[in-house]
Amino acid sequence: MSDRPHHRPMQRGSAFFDEIVGGQDPALVTEAGDRAAALLVRGARDSDDDAVAERLLHLADTEGIESIAEVWSGSPADSLAGCLWRLFLLRSWVYADSQTVAREFEAGRAHAQVARVVAGVADPPGVDELRAMVDQVLRGIAGSDFADVLFRAAAFARVVATGRATLSGPTEADVKRMLLLAEQLEAAAHVELTRGLA
Repeated sequence: MSDRPHHRPMQRGSAFFDEIVGGQDPALVTEAGDRAAALLVRGARDSDDDAVAERLLHLADTEGIESIAEVWSGSPADSLAGCLWRLFLLRSWVYADSQTVAREFEAGRAHAQVARVVAGVADPPGVDELRAMVDQVLRGIAGSDFADVLFRAAAFARVVATGRATLSGPTEADVKRMLLLAEQLEAAAHVELTRGLA
């Protein structure tokens, strides 16, 4: 017989799993991302404070939203989180590569005139005008109908996709990517109008 004292076996309850190192529960991370998206869209719209719209607009620049945006990146296109991911991605691209955006938008606006008007870009669409437009669209998250924000962003992406198709530099995959973005944003806008995105 052993001199070692007898211990009850450890119970494998939920607390056991809490202590395992290896990251967060993906379902909880997704849920947190969805909640944050809902608060940003629904909570901001309930506020009449212009400062809320400005903070929302510059969230990615000032608050280090990269982590939450990374969570949003896996969200369906027809969800609030998926839409915010696409909107912030669009804004980041406009700021990072404004010259290319302006060239592609300019090339597309003659062929996609209705979309150009919906997007609301000044004529002619220079770098500063495109940045102002994308900022104005995103300010709408806090100040106007979210469906309108999505329709305007979709129209902008559609004009850019049309422009890419007429230029020699962009590949067919580049055109398809931008067109897909436009279609996803537009479809999400229709969902927002009919039953509201979740």
